[in-house]
Amino acid sequence: MKRVCIIGISGKLGQYMVEHALARDYDVVGVCRAQSVHKLDRFKDQITIFPGPTDDADIVARAVKGCDGVLVVLVPWGVKGYAAGTAQAVLDGAAPDARLVFSCGWHISLDGQDVYSWRARAFLKIFGWIAKGLRFADIEDQVEACRRIFSSKARWTVVRGSDLEEGPSDGLPVWSHHVGDPILASNMTKRIDFALFMVHALTNDALIHKAPAIVGCATQSARADAGSARPSSE
Repeated sequence: MKRVCIIGISGKLGQYMVEHALARDYDVVGVCRAQSVHKLDRFKDQITIFPGPTDDADIVARAVKGCDGVLVVLVPWGVKGYAAGTAQAVLDGAAPDARLVFSCGWHISLDGQDVYSWRARAFLKIFGWIAKGLRFADIEDQVEACRRIFSSKARWTVVRGSDLEEGPSDGLPVWSHHVGDPILASNMTKRIDFALFMVHALTNDALIHKAPAIVGCATQSARADAGSARPSSE
């Protein structure tokens, strides 16, 4: 892995991914809205930025050209298919052998075997209804984005994150194939460690065509269920 593109590089998760990628001596390029470029000033001499919407196929194609890996923050902003457009732009623009790693929430299911509590289902339904009604976000857009990813022939991984919090790194999160696994019960991961897992996945071929649901390695559920934890190195 030499050259990495981060789609959605200016957000909190994107900036943490920049830190982890630079620490590995990767050549880093990224795409973000023009009005957000200033958020990356501390990295300006170390990265290359392509300003523009992350669902702009032409901009994404130029950014991912020559990249061995692409890290994608799938954000379902608005109600015009922004996340699906972003995913499609990456799938179309990246090299066939590039490693593609996408971020999303636990609500995405690869095989329909995830088990969600009634509270989680109710929250998602209510939040989704309100967000779409306000034209702020469309959760179904992220579902469609992942449907396209799952059906593609690309070398993809979809990292499904728990709730996030700030704070110093606890280390690489642990993961499970399915939500509902007791190891995920704490439902919390440091944002910096979510980014760490994303960057880690670039070079972990065991995660190709998988959708790991992650949780912080220092959380109560991860420690209590350590015997059945799936090491992040797998």
